[in-house]
Amino acid sequence: MITLKNINKLYDLGEVKVNALKGINLTINRGDYVSIMGPSGSGKSTLMHIMGILDTPSSGQYLLEDYDITALPDKELARIRNKHFGFIFQSFNLFPELSALENVMLPLGYAGVTYGKRKARAKELLDEVGLEHRMQHLPTMMSGGEQQRVAVARALANDPDLILADEPTGNLPSDRGHEIMDILEKLNKNGVTIAMVTHSPDQGLRAKRIINIKDGLLHSDVDNKGGKSV
Repeated sequence: MITLKNINKLYDLGEVKVNALKGINLTINRGDYVSIMGPSGSGKSTLMHIMGILDTPSSGQYLLEDYDITALPDKELARIRNKHFGFIFQSFNLFPELSALENVMLPLGYAGVTYGKRKARAKELLDEVGLEHRMQHLPTMMSGGEQQRVAVARALANDPDLILADEPTGNLPSDRGHEIMDILEKLNKNGVTIAMVTHSPDQGLRAKRIINIKDGLLHSDVDNKGGKSV
């Protein structure tokens, strides 16, 4: 699905230059459930943002389904991002003035889906994550776990090829975090490809494949179910 070839990311902060990624070579296959782990400042979130086209590499090549998208214009990258990727963030990133239903409908609107179909799809997804009774609630009226379930539903709105989750349980108590992990595991069993950044070893070990990043380098890439290097 995704092939990254010799990806480098250099942040120029004036007098200070930070080489966040150094020659990353990585393939994400359809059906993968990948955890990306590493210490703070290792480059794992930078890698996630480049995978989701939220950031661009300083050099290297990005192939999506064998098509080179590295140098595409921003407008085309935005279209690809909305069509192919779903995002789950640590801080939920819900619009506070919109209800749960409206938040889930939002990416469907960007995709040009009609209002009736947007509403029906959003209701279906909120029902799937157990929030059929909270559809009209604003984010401030919901718990952190409920807000993150809204974010999961929103990430699924356009039937993405890949869900990118950046510390999806970081702001949740452990019991609510387990609920989100159970949902992600179920989605993967149903065929959804998932790449997740996490600092939690317990959560990382639930993935089929574990990638460790250290000092901007891909330190290891292990098949967690077979115990083999990928």
